[in-house]
Amino acid sequence: MESSIRTAYQGIIYNFAVKYTAELIPHRSRLFIFFHPLTSYIFTNGTVAMTWPLFKILNKTIVIGAENIGEEKNTVLLSNHQSMIDGFLIGFAAFFPKALWKPWLMPWHPAAYENFFSNPLMAFLSDNWKCIPVKPGRKDFGAMNRMERALRRGIMTVFPEGTRSRDGRLLPPRSGIGYVMMKTHPRAIPICMEGMDELLPVGCFIPRFFRTIFIYYGKPVDLSEFYGLEPSRETAQACIEKVFVIIHRQQKILKRYRRYRAYLLSKKPFFFRLYQP
Repeated sequence: MESSIRTAYQGIIYNFAVKYTAELIPHRSRLFIFFHPLTSYIFTNGTVAMTWPLFKILNKTIVIGAENIGEEKNTVLLSNHQSMIDGFLIGFAAFFPKALWKPWLMPWHPAAYENFFSNPLMAFLSDNWKCIPVKPGRKDFGAMNRMERALRRGIMTVFPEGTRSRDGRLLPPRSGIGYVMMKTHPRAIPICMEGMDELLPVGCFIPRFFRTIFIYYGKPVDLSEFYGLEPSRETAQACIEKVFVIIHRQQKILKRYRRYRAYLLSKKPFFFRLYQP
């Protein structure tokens, strides 16, 4: 009796997950959607696990403020954008290996259609990496609706700049995610990465080694002043720019820390300088 109740309960949970998935990847077949909770768990955690040597051995990753993230649903991770694999770094540093036994922690990612869905193999992987395709031009209201549904029920990583920075400097944020946040009222976590543009620059397909990467998770930003306002381009832009003010501040802190760390390492034997500071 207890076994049958447990089986029925697990079936209800799985069917809910399948229904939830169908809303986020409606372009896939029913069979793909049915197995997606399992295949996404395998591909997402498997890929993140394979990046462990890249971030922890072949390169040095320094994580600051990971305790600010938490495990709550309706959390949006807002980060600057420097490389094609930024999303893997954010998920790895924030939720791995916890996501192995708490798979709902691995975030969804809005992703440029032309980069992540350009061919069938890449589209298959991207769907299993929990990517939400965003059409060229970025004025994709269908994608924004799917982002809203994903955020209400889970965690999502967003790069508001919309494209990768060529020189590491922050680009102006776009207002799209501001609309979504004004509707969903999420916990907004500002994130700044420093050094990913050296590890995998734009136009480079093979990662470089022996670099030092910093990732700084800030405390949740209070955006309640925008939640009672009528959504418009101006208010949505102001909402995301408030987060980017903090990301600018984080970047300045990381640059100063990198310079100070380089100064300290310059006084130590050469084997302490294996990784570029």
